[in-house]
Parts: sequence; C-alpha cells; structure tokens
Amino acid sequence: AHAIAAMHAITPTLDISVKSDPALWAERLGAEVLPTGSLRVIASGLVSELPGYRNGEWWIQDAAASLPARLLGDVSGANVLDLCAAPGGKTLQLAAAGAKVTSVDASAERLKTLKDNLGRTGLSANVVCADARDYQPDTAPEFILLDAPCSATGTIRRHPDIAYTKDEASIGSLVEVQKTLLKHAVSILAPGGRLLFCTCSLEPEEGQQQIEALLSANSSLTREIISASEIGGLDDLLTVGGDLRTLPSHLSHEDPRMAGLDGFYACRLVKH
Repeated sequence: AHAIAAMHAITPTLDISVKSDPALWAERLGAEVLPTGSLRVIASGLVSELPGYRNGEWWIQDAAASLPARLLGDVSGANVLDLCAAPGGKTLQLAAAGAKVTSVDASAERLKTLKDNLGRTGLSANVVCADARDYQPDTAPEFILLDAPCSATGTIRRHPDIAYTKDEASIGSLVEVQKTLLKHAVSILAPGGRLLFCTCSLEPEEGQQQIEALLSANSSLTREIISASEIGGLDDLLTVGGDLRTLPSHLSHEDPRMAGLDGFYACRLVKH
C-alpha cells in the first residue's frame, strides 16, 4: 500500500501503443520501449503535436491497459467481440492485429471518441451502441474481450478524483454489473473460444473473486494460465494462479518518473 501511494505522488508518464515498428517511433518520440512493447515518454505540451499522432501511427494507452488484448493470442482474421469497448484503445489494438472487431458500448458519446480514433489511425471495426449485458451477435465470436465497468481504483495515479468519488457501496453495485456481463459473455462465446475478462481495479471483489465465483458456477469454463513470456517476461505481474495482476508500484525504473503501471486484473478463460 505504501509503494502504491508513493507512485500516486508522481506525475504519470505518457504511454503509447503503436501500429508498427516500436523502435522507430521510440527514436522519433524520444521514448523508451518497455518490455511489454509499449512506448513510454515524459512528454510536455499537446499530444496532438507529437510526431505521428495526426497521421494515426499511435494512440495513448497505459502499458498495463495494453496487455489484455495481447493475451487473446493470434486474432488475425478472427471474429473478436470487444465489450464495453469505448474509448477504444483495445479495439485499435485488435484491429491493428488483423481481427474482425465488433466494438460494443452503451455510451454513444464515448463511442464518438472510438470512431474518431479509428478514423485517425485508418483502422476499422464494426461499432455498435448497445448494452453489452444483452447484446446478441449474429455469429458466436471466437474471442471476447470484456473490459468491465469497475471502480477504476487502479488508475488513481492518473485520475486522483477516484479516491474521493468511489465508495464501498458503488463497488458493490459494479460487482453485480460485472457478474451479469460475465454470464452473458460466456453464453454468446463460441465453443472452444477464449474470453479475456479484465478490470482496472485493485479490489479483489472486481477481479479474482469475480472469476472464482464464475468458475465455481460454470463447469464449461477453464482458466488458461498466462505466462510471463506473453507479458515481456515480467513474472511479478502474474498471480500464483496464472492471472495478470498489475499494480501502480510495478515496473521499477532508475528514474521514478518512468516507473509504474495502472492497476489491472485480467483472467483468460476457455469455453468447452
């Protein structure tokens, strides 16, 4: 807790996901390539004025937030359903990886940002404004990414207001929404398909406890263990059970300003 609080006191860096050639864009932006493949730079001024932004070569995305989409594996040519997709960083990743993405979100306003980013980057996805709790795809997807609404306590270093606007009651109501979303996602996933569940929360109720309850109630699912090789060799980001758990105090660096990650939980499941 002390280590997390110490990171909250440091202004976070600008983390970037690129469509291709991270080394080239690291050089152009004066950035460092992280083990996970994201770029990290201490930037000032307007993001839109940085090289490559206007012509859509990259987008802003915390390094931890970029991991869940990668954990789906090879999605080239596959049907991928991105639930609760806005503002769209993960949709952009999946589209750049060659997936046929359907991006679903209940907020038309937030979907405008997603569409703007698709236009800027030249990537494509089928964007649907709908409640992910009852959305019915025409074809059962091979992959589902569910970045569920949560308390976002893992992002306090970027959004310090969260420490004041969220309480135990709000977490309880979000847990129920997550449970409903998970149940529905499992029901529409194709047999043999992968479901990647994630939240940017530090609360166990919104992470591991949610998954343990799901697995206990559904014998058609098994956990697929995440390996360190999939996340740049950073084995300290993995739980004993093989899930992803990042903390704001992770990813140390000799320059404290270049350290840290958003707090994320992710679990990969397979439907039999």
